[in-house]
Amino acid sequence: MTAVAANMSDIRTTALNPVHRKMGAKMVDFNGWDMPVEYSGIIAEHMAVRTGVGIFDVSHMGDIRVSGREALAAVQHLSMNDASRLAIGQAQYSALLYPQGTFVDDVIVHRMGESDFLLVINAGTREKDVDWVRENASGFDCLVEDLSDKFTQIAIQGPRAVDLLQKLTDADLAAVKFYWFTRGTLCGLKDILVARTGYTAEDGFEVYVPADEATSARVWDAVLEAGREFGVLACGLGARNTLRLEGALSLYGHEISDSINVWEAGLDRFCKMEKAEFIGRAALEKARAHGLTRTLVGLEMVERGIARDGYKVWDDGGREIGCVVSGSPAPFLKKNIALAYVPPAFSAVGSSVKVEIRGQGVGARVVETPFYRRPRKA
Repeated sequence: MTAVAANMSDIRTTALNPVHRKMGAKMVDFNGWDMPVEYSGIIAEHMAVRTGVGIFDVSHMGDIRVSGREALAAVQHLSMNDASRLAIGQAQYSALLYPQGTFVDDVIVHRMGESDFLLVINAGTREKDVDWVRENASGFDCLVEDLSDKFTQIAIQGPRAVDLLQKLTDADLAAVKFYWFTRGTLCGLKDILVARTGYTAEDGFEVYVPADEATSARVWDAVLEAGREFGVLACGLGARNTLRLEGALSLYGHEISDSINVWEAGLDRFCKMEKAEFIGRAALEKARAHGLTRTLVGLEMVERGIARDGYKVWDDGGREIGCVVSGSPAPFLKKNIALAYVPPAFSAVGSSVKVEIRGQGVGARVVETPFYRRPRKA
């Protein structure tokens, strides 16, 4: 069974939905998907990923295959990073842009073959992204396929992820570098895609298995069983959000959107202006020449209070200067943190600002991002 509408309503379910409900997960409507927000608690799940290992159902994410003689040219036209730099078996963070240099979506581009690419896209923008890719690749000799409902995607994240997953696959995971992928037998299933990617600021893997309920549940249960010795926890979207925030990883509709450009979002290191023309390039050249009016910064609360999404940012005089786009307590760091857009004059590390919380200005300071970096292995 692939992802389908539940009970004739507009809500969608992944193939693992019965498993989540059987496990007693707290379920929420996330961008039209019935998804687990937590199982044993956000803090416990967050800490499991930071110190051991956790697993997530991320099957609501979308997958677009672009293949054929001019597949590379199409991907280069569509995305801001340079896919020509990818070796077969390598992936990169990139984005699809509108002509004005703002975001259709951020994506991970995988080079499956010389002329074969897999774009992993966000759940809330799936149909929009597929339509955008099809429309803008139509002038190239390539095939665009929506594979979104063909896979159950399970993320296995944390410092013990490699130890857990190696128990279940014949793939040599130690040989797979970060943002590379391989194929192997997993839980008896042959030719399974195993990518060393994730959205938690930790080491980890994402595996793609056939999206039927029986197979998906078998793999999910096998991962949990194999991870018992490492203290594995099933994790929901709540911990996924706090983990990515500690790592200052962008979320569509928050740090990036159709009204925010690449320079404002601070993602210029992934935007290869030196490559040939791509959608949004001309607008980005003009925007860079004109300079920024706002930029994304990290905030740490120095007074008691939690900066939530949408809260206003003030200067010390109480003048509104910006807005929080993501904010919450950081369970591992034990601080209250946020990402916010402010004018460049307030973006220097150490700058003092206030966040409006229930009508009061609560002190915060600009800090370096990411807030959390995973320790380097000796």
